[in-house]
Amino acid sequence: MTSGSVTTGSTWRVPVALVGLVAIPLVAGSLRVLEVAGGPHLLPSNPRIAASPAPLVLHVVSAALFAVLRAFQFPARLRRRHLWWHRGAGRVLVVAGLGVAGSGLWMTLFYSGAPGGELLWTVRLVVGSAMATSIVLGFTAVRRRDIAAHRAWMIRAYALAVAAGTQTVTQGVGEGVFGTTELSTGLAVSAGWVVNAAVAEWALRRPTRRRPALRTRLQQAGALS
Repeated sequence: MTSGSVTTGSTWRVPVALVGLVAIPLVAGSLRVLEVAGGPHLLPSNPRIAASPAPLVLHVVSAALFAVLRAFQFPARLRRRHLWWHRGAGRVLVVAGLGVAGSGLWMTLFYSGAPGGELLWTVRLVVGSAMATSIVLGFTAVRRRDIAAHRAWMIRAYALAVAAGTQTVTQGVGEGVFGTTELSTGLAVSAGWVVNAAVAEWALRRPTRRRPALRTRLQQAGALS
């Protein structure tokens, strides 16, 4: 395997893994949108969505854009080689991310009777507000050329946005062990956001190993020869 193929593989590994993480909720959301559009009913009926489908459609479309586009913003190689795409996609991501957060907050406030009780209702308000705030802070940071802060805030927003993928695991395990009570559902779903937020903070704070600059490596080689 050549070094070029190794680099290409490592470049695409993270985006593919992130898209894979959200594949199940994106498919489920797409089926729900198809149902709203008059297609077959393949998921359990939800009277809240039937009564007011527009926020759900906005949420699913915005989430799909945000989850997939943002995944391909992570590889530094892609950002450097296609800066025009990075900037253009970034503008779409701000709108899509605010669409995810805003529609999520709307559904939390106005879709009554959702499972998870008051605990999950409160957590959803906190998460939606935190995601919207992170996107706004990320946008203002890049406007003042603070790239490090921009990157950090957008990673935090993305971690919250793709928690639906993690929740397929936490909710499945939690409800399998503790049953499907309001409390167990609230805790299991909330755990998905907690896990993603913790991973994001770990990734932002972990020390990075930087390869020495070419000049430094040549100087070192000369000193050792």
